[in-house]
Amino acid sequence: MINIALPKGSLEEQTLQLFKEADLEVRRTDRDYNPQIRDERIGKVKILRPQEIPTYIEMGYFDIGISGLDWVQESGSDVVEVAELNYSKTGKGNVKIVIAVHQDEPISSVTEIRPDSRVTTEYPVMTRKFFDDLGIPIRLFASYGASEAKVPDLMDVVVDLTETGNTLRKNGLKIIGQILESYTVIIANKQSFEDPVKRREIEEIITLLMGVIDARNKVLLSMNVPSAALEAVVSTLPALKKPTVSRLHGIDYFSLETVVFKNQVNTLIPQLKSSGAEDILEIPITKIVR
Repeated sequence: MINIALPKGSLEEQTLQLFKEADLEVRRTDRDYNPQIRDERIGKVKILRPQEIPTYIEMGYFDIGISGLDWVQESGSDVVEVAELNYSKTGKGNVKIVIAVHQDEPISSVTEIRPDSRVTTEYPVMTRKFFDDLGIPIRLFASYGASEAKVPDLMDVVVDLTETGNTLRKNGLKIIGQILESYTVIIANKQSFEDPVKRREIEEIITLLMGVIDARNKVLLSMNVPSAALEAVVSTLPALKKPTVSRLHGIDYFSLETVVFKNQVNTLIPQLKSSGAEDILEIPITKIVR
């Protein structure tokens, strides 16, 4: 059995939804930090702050966990990055740890930041190393939220996490540099990943999770096509791979199946029909395991 640490807070909802779609539903009450997953491969499950998870994974309290790459690097944890997930604390996709100053500051690059500037951040380790590598002495202040609101009255510089930069700009700040591009990761304890039994269980669970990720925003299209229209229909399909084609018994028709992106379907189906396809079915996909 493997023990799993899942993130509380901004990554929580998307993570629990991922596990549910993978048929690994996390069962708990609103105040239950010791939930269960009814799967014989999974033992203890804990919901913890993502900042803590990499350290606990390294220490062996859990075999795998989900956190942000930013917290893996900030904690300096020696863990195995097993898989990347396509969501973040601010939504879908990657986020960036950036350096920002007030828009009235007459600087456009981090190298122009004045020595002994007041810098606030939730990432003091990475921030200190970044400025040390530049050879710029700073006064570092740990932040516990709303970092952007502290510039310029309390601080000169903020190092913060952002996806679009909109919140920073709304608060009168401008981005002048970047420390890291971060994303959500599945990480594993090194010893657990080297154990053949645990590694097999870890890989099986990750196969289910990544199957869900791969299936999102895709659908299966199934249709019947008369022989005379087969080439026209196939040429219309923006298939991820070549479609599956099989002859129907007793009539001069083929059955055709293929996977396409869901955002293409509304324009694709009329085109397929015009090309000669019949009995077109759009079928949701829950997992794609390659």
